[in-house]
Amino acid sequence: MERLAMPCTYSGSLAATSRNNTRTESTLRRGRATVNNANPQAAKLYPSKTGCPPGLTMFQSGSLSQGFTGQFTRSCRVRQGCGQSSRKLHLVTRAREREEKLEVECEKIENDVQDWFDSIFPGELEIMKRKMGDTSFIQGEDLDLSKRIQKLVSTLEKGLVERETEVRLLILAAFCGEHLLLLGPPGTAKSELGRRLASITQGAFFERLLTRFSVPEELFGPLSMKGLEADEYVRQTKGYLPDASVAFIDEIFKANSAILNSLLTILNERLFDNGNERLEVPLLCLVGASNELPESEELDALYDRFLFRKGVTQVSQNNLTGLLKMAASQGLPSASKQTSDGTNGAGIQLCDDEDDEEECILASIEEMQRIRSVALATVEVPDDVLEVLSDIRDYLQNKCEPPVYVSDRRLFKIVSMLRVAAYTCGRQSVSLYDTLLLQYTLCSKPDEADVIKDWLLTRIVPDSDGQAKYLLKGLFRRCCNVNTENADWTTTGKAISNEIKALKEVLLQQLATLETSSVAATSMNNGHMWISNADATRVQQTMDPLLRKAREDLRVLLKDTRTLEVTVDLGIEKGVMEPYLMAITLPRYWKDYVRNGPIEDEKSSKTWRDYI
Repeated sequence: MERLAMPCTYSGSLAATSRNNTRTESTLRRGRATVNNANPQAAKLYPSKTGCPPGLTMFQSGSLSQGFTGQFTRSCRVRQGCGQSSRKLHLVTRAREREEKLEVECEKIENDVQDWFDSIFPGELEIMKRKMGDTSFIQGEDLDLSKRIQKLVSTLEKGLVERETEVRLLILAAFCGEHLLLLGPPGTAKSELGRRLASITQGAFFERLLTRFSVPEELFGPLSMKGLEADEYVRQTKGYLPDASVAFIDEIFKANSAILNSLLTILNERLFDNGNERLEVPLLCLVGASNELPESEELDALYDRFLFRKGVTQVSQNNLTGLLKMAASQGLPSASKQTSDGTNGAGIQLCDDEDDEEECILASIEEMQRIRSVALATVEVPDDVLEVLSDIRDYLQNKCEPPVYVSDRRLFKIVSMLRVAAYTCGRQSVSLYDTLLLQYTLCSKPDEADVIKDWLLTRIVPDSDGQAKYLLKGLFRRCCNVNTENADWTTTGKAISNEIKALKEVLLQQLATLETSSVAATSMNNGHMWISNADATRVQQTMDPLLRKAREDLRVLLKDTRTLEVTVDLGIEKGVMEPYLMAITLPRYWKDYVRNGPIEDEKSSKTWRDYI
């Protein structure tokens, strides 16, 4: 039979041994009764002879031989062992009570966070989206402006194959009072676009092909004989570029120095020096075309005058059959009268009949100028759009190879262009999605447009896992480093709580921006005014997974911020900060704190590690 024994030897007669043995068993029974009465739950969990949980006693077991010799336990030591077990059982009970209290607090925090998180969707989030004003639309006489421009685009696209983007850029350039450069091989409907713009505005049209031997008289008109007789160096500009509203100049980079000076002044200032007079030029838009990029530095100034630059290629193999069918239908009774030169878009008459001539004037020059003036006076440019312009210029000039130079004048014109684009789309504020047009205004070569577009797509999606997450980690670390013995915890806790609330508001604004971007991305597929349907579809396919991931990451970050806020507020209410509660409610941040925190942070947190 096994007995509890301590390292003490007892020698004596058999009778004395039996009496001591009986006295020892009686003491053990009294010890068990004391422990079980003090903690009935422990008696159920640990039904041993001592009533003590394993590992909490200092008893050692031994055995008695048949000769009643061996190790015996003195009654005083037995009483002392049971007393120690009782105290340790009391600690176990307190730990379990603390654990139950901890579960209640964690459940309270979780419910509070979930209730708040459910309440902000869509309530508070919709309010912030409305405050941002990205979805506000212009009311009044220009409410149908978008529909009119859509009709204008459809009219110019009639009979053209794979020229949706070029048509939109041409119309936008006319509304902005800027110029369009088309780079591509001959026979790709570059001149046809210029003619069509002149037909819908009913403005004076001028067209010329330049060579290296072209003289100023070809563009600006011949010298006046009567002026020479009167010792005046003036030109007859009637019917030439200074008199035109819409112009098309092919092989424009073959212009020599005699032509460049006057041409630059016309393109930028809309002025022409005729003798000793400076005349205003009614030029709305000039379409330049070239088979090659400028090679000499003296042409850089001319190249910079074209705000919009677009590479034009041949019709793809998939749509070549449609172009050939269009050519085969010319001359048939059902076909329109031939009005152009047999290239892409040939044989297309913009007006349905002669009596419908007024309907063909969908946008007069005066109307386009009025719309530009209203847009510059009413449309706002948010700070995030301005930051994109600043950052992309730095990216192109300092981080691209080879660098892409972007002049101050070009950036100034881009801002005006974005405002006109937003107004014609029916918005009072420029959207980040409008900046996708920068791929046609910042590229110095056609192949750079894709690089700019990829950069813009990654920038449009708000950063949901950057600085905000870093700030939240810092706030979590500050809470963990708070000394629980500090009597001034209430003041410190309130300061931290205010910072957490400020971070929460920032995250709400970012989430509202992200939700607005999602709506804008969806509307892109329905048709952006100045982005073709094919390009809009590709943009949405690229943006959808990025927006979905950013939205999920931002919601998780917002939920963690709210959890930390509720935990800190609970500590303020209790008057003491218990970081072990944060270790349970925010385990990912706790793991990061333990692994990556400095040694000083580890030492400062030793005062509360006993709670875990």
